[in-house]
Amino acid sequence: MRIVFMGTPEFAQASLQKLIETGHNIVGVFTQPDKPKGRGYKLVAPPVKELALEHNIPVYQPEKMKDGTALSILKELNPDLIAVVAYGRILPKDILELPKYGCINVHGSLLPKYRGAGPIQWSVIDGEPVTGVTTMYMGEGLDTGDMILKKETPIGENETYGELHDRLKEIGAEALVETIALIEQGKAPREKQDDSLSSYAPMLDKKIAKLDFNKPAQQLHNLIRGLSPWPVAHTTVGGKLLKVHRAVLSSGKGEPGAVIDNKKFIVACKEGALELLEVQMEGGKRMKGEDFLRGRKPERLGD
Repeated sequence: MRIVFMGTPEFAQASLQKLIETGHNIVGVFTQPDKPKGRGYKLVAPPVKELALEHNIPVYQPEKMKDGTALSILKELNPDLIAVVAYGRILPKDILELPKYGCINVHGSLLPKYRGAGPIQWSVIDGEPVTGVTTMYMGEGLDTGDMILKKETPIGENETYGELHDRLKEIGAEALVETIALIEQGKAPREKQDDSLSSYAPMLDKKIAKLDFNKPAQQLHNLIRGLSPWPVAHTTVGGKLLKVHRAVLSSGKGEPGAVIDNKKFIVACKEGALELLEVQMEGGKRMKGEDFLRGRKPERLGD
């Protein structure tokens, strides 16, 4: 089977790696254009491109998907199947209908819940106990296609988005290989999604990162986990920004935002308390909460 792979970040790189390891015929890789990063704005290749070039797989980085350029390339590549994992681009109808076996996608949630760009982060922020990946046939809607396989996994009580992401990318890679095998055998199921059970998981931004200690500790704990390693939850100390990379639920009472233990950096919330395990002062280094307190004795946060 001739396969074209479309993907961009590390989450997609794991799936491409698995396809290569299992001997699939990858005739081309589509990924987003190189982007400038760092102080010098040096162009940096996406992880998927780096891996493809290591294995001498042709790489294509079209700026647009609807101007006919991508379609022309794909017609030459003549894929039987297009596998899409976190590509970051919407495929037009003429591309979706091109391959013999269609286009399939690996999505980082148990669909139909958490459609959109940030399913892993929002599953943590919302305090879900279980998540997973779904493979599906792609349609013109946003993550609305018929489902093929689902793989579930529990979310740890203190697991961060970054940690869950790294587990799900491997689960997703396994699911993709299994899905392709089912398609080749003519045994791939098609299950329609129940739109009434869907929810939208938008891309994260820094606007939601501020901690409000007038909320329950559990809610803030989930937010901290869901925003790690980016954009990182934050509060203030003496008017200066304090990032909170990691925390755990704790006990104790006090006015919301009050520091109620100066050794373990425990902060009171509306309900319960949080122990801040790893923090980073504006312009400073990331450190343990207890080490931060050795140099400061703040009475409250969020002032």
